Amino acid sequence: MASPQKITLPVIGITCANCAATIERNAKKVNGVDDAVVNFGSEKVTISYDPATTTLNSVIERIERAGYQIPVATIDLPITGMTCANCVSTVERTLNKKVPGVIEAAVNFATEKATVRYIPGAVTPADMVAAIERAGYGVVPIDPQAEHSTRDAEQVARQEEIQRQTRKLMVGLFFTGLIGFIAHNWLFLFLTVYGFDSLDNWVYPPWVNWALMLLATPVQFYTGWDYYVGAYKSLRNRSANMDVLVALGASVTYFYSVIVTVGLLNSPTYFETSAIIITLIKIGKLLEVRAKGKTGAAIKTLIGLQAKTARVERDGAEIDLPVGQVQTGDTVIIRPGEKIAVDGIVTGGASSVDESMLTGESLPVDKVVGDTVIGATLNKQGRLKIRATNVGQASALAQIIRLVEQAQGSKAPIQALADKIAAIFVPMVISLALLTFAVWLLSGATFTTALIRLVAVLLIACPCALGLATPTAMVVGMGQGAAQGILFRNSAALELAHKLQTIVLDKTGTITTGQPAVTDIIVRQNLEFRMKNEEKVEQANGQNLPALLPSPFPLLPSSFSLLHLAASAERGSEHPLGQAIVETAQAQGVSLSEPAAFEAVAGQGVAAEVDGHQVLLGNLRLMEQRSVQLDGLVSAEQRLQNEAKTTMWMAVDGQVEAVIGIADTIKAGSAEGIAALKKLGLRVMMITGDNRTTAQAIARQVGLAGDEDGVLAQVLPADKSQQIARLQQAGQTVGMVGDGINDAPALAQADVGLAIGTGTDVAMETAGITLISGDLRGVSKAIRLSQVTMRTIKQNLFWAFAYNVVLIPIAAGLPALLWPELPIYLRQLHPAAAALAMAFSSIMVVGNSLRLQGVRIDKS
Repeated sequence: MASPQKITLPVIGITCANCAATIERNAKKVNGVDDAVVNFGSEKVTISYDPATTTLNSVIERIERAGYQIPVATIDLPITGMTCANCVSTVERTLNKKVPGVIEAAVNFATEKATVRYIPGAVTPADMVAAIERAGYGVVPIDPQAEHSTRDAEQVARQEEIQRQTRKLMVGLFFTGLIGFIAHNWLFLFLTVYGFDSLDNWVYPPWVNWALMLLATPVQFYTGWDYYVGAYKSLRNRSANMDVLVALGASVTYFYSVIVTVGLLNSPTYFETSAIIITLIKIGKLLEVRAKGKTGAAIKTLIGLQAKTARVERDGAEIDLPVGQVQTGDTVIIRPGEKIAVDGIVTGGASSVDESMLTGESLPVDKVVGDTVIGATLNKQGRLKIRATNVGQASALAQIIRLVEQAQGSKAPIQALADKIAAIFVPMVISLALLTFAVWLLSGATFTTALIRLVAVLLIACPCALGLATPTAMVVGMGQGAAQGILFRNSAALELAHKLQTIVLDKTGTITTGQPAVTDIIVRQNLEFRMKNEEKVEQANGQNLPALLPSPFPLLPSSFSLLHLAASAERGSEHPLGQAIVETAQAQGVSLSEPAAFEAVAGQGVAAEVDGHQVLLGNLRLMEQRSVQLDGLVSAEQRLQNEAKTTMWMAVDGQVEAVIGIADTIKAGSAEGIAALKKLGLRVMMITGDNRTTAQAIARQVGLAGDEDGVLAQVLPADKSQQIARLQQAGQTVGMVGDGINDAPALAQADVGLAIGTGTDVAMETAGITLISGDLRGVSKAIRLSQVTMRTIKQNLFWAFAYNVVLIPIAAGLPALLWPELPIYLRQLHPAAAALAMAFSSIMVVGNSLRLQGVRIDKS
């Protein structure tokens, strides 16, 4: 079985929550589709499928048979290097099977061209070219204008649909205006002659009815034709959506009026009502579409960040190329003030780079040789030369866009109730409308009065507001998060974050930088070697340490020998503390030996054989386990720990020789981020493998309680998830913040895992939330964003439920039954007023969600 693929497809024609359910149901019927989730707010469906069982084309065909449209683009790629029919099959198989987002690819051997149908946004021509080249063939460079035009296929399709609907609306407005002019002028003349009391006996003369029917018919069957088509497709799919209600309501008034006009009944006609119903709802839907388009503004902004061209070194010359033609390994030149075209590593030059558009951090970041840069960020000052590492869909920006789109396509748990109600909403409303009609007839009302009540109930009910309440807020909220460098893996993470009660912070890499430096070597003879590392030690301890030795530091013979043995033993270690010792030795010019034997003791340290000596390097537990006498160095260890330094014991041939002090640096913003979490009323804890004394010293520097309520010390990496589980068993909703690597089990165990990202590392599979900038202040921003988003969703749901609960009984005439003495304009809700209310109820929900765009999440 091939690995499952996940792809997000734009869909044209979603008008309500029932449409979303219909698409999901039909997509899941395709053999090989594991899951399908529609986001009504963004009008996209996320499909998980097995490419070995089905094709993307089969899924799209099924959705289109259900009555919806998937925007696609087509591009011709001139292929070089094909010599036979097998080459044709290889290229077709490569594009069809190995490039997600390609619907269908056909290669013509005679013309040496591949015609590819694909989903814009899911794949780019550059991705296709790269796949073909990996298969061993070449592609003639693509015209950048052609590539750009295909990239906008979804936007073009949506814009064309808006223009089509606008034309229909203009026709509806024109004829409805004429109908209103004739109807209201005739009504004014009638009331002038006969008086207001005769209104109940008022009817149009036959010639007026014929004129109104002639004018109402284009509105009914041109402007309103989409509602008939939508209703037919919905019923064909064994469901009922908003189109069914609109088509029923408008048809009842129109065809009843036709029956009156041809002389089968003597009653007033309601052609102006049917025309106004369709026109008002069309206005509302157009406004809703435009408003929904704004909910995805953040994604459009991210897409717009992509550089269009890149200056690349080729054959000794610098040339400008479309960014899609940059290949991994290319040398790219970035001049001051230019966007960095692709992800890469700096190979020449130095500069400061503005990464705020991706991380939300306003201060530029200094970049020198060896540093990583992210595509779409802005080079501020110097000239940089970089080696491209990630291009096309592998770039950090592409990953961010993909993650945000997939997250926006997921469903939040809070949406489940709205979905259940929406599934039965329309049948319930139709039943209620028929019941209303029957009750009023039985109560002695005229047929016309009962019919008006029925139409009003059909039109006042609005399933769309229910369907839009959650997804529109989620789309806007996640977009806001992406703009601040906060990525949500799914809607559930965004929903649950506001319920967190306890935040557990891993120390290394989260509170601290994870880049420790050796500061002290205290040997057994009580000789002290303290290394000066002003920048790191100042951040670690909050004060400058005196330079006890001149620079460069002359090592005492005992220290020199011990550093040689310690660094040699740690050569095979990947632990940050071991790497700090190796880097210190290398900086001092100490030669290293290759250990003859090496053993990593989990949670304790290392044991190695170096130059014939048995070397132990680790924590106190390792010394105790190997029965090593401490020779009075415990007090030295205590002093170092009181200075917030991690200590490592060193024994050679069974005899303790030294205690090494290593200090990690506190990240800028850690103390401020913890203070912000406390301000939100959260319990904040630190978890670390350090001993309690060192852990408490670090905790005090960042404003945490040093007792067990604030510090979980001496916790092995494998035991962190158990500590999270213990807190959960105590009834706490726990968020775990870590680097996403060593903390993966704990992140998965927590109710919400928050991974501290490092620029390009955005796909943290075990975390529900990723903070790209690596700044701890982002945790409070993520929780604050969850709070305001959930508040907006609850407001939306309250409006959607209250609207229907209050207005449907009014439309059914309940006030008139309870208080018959009410004036006629209070006793009877006109169908046109019901249509107006329904049309604007959805706009209210979308508009409320859009308010999230102006919310400040950096303030509580």
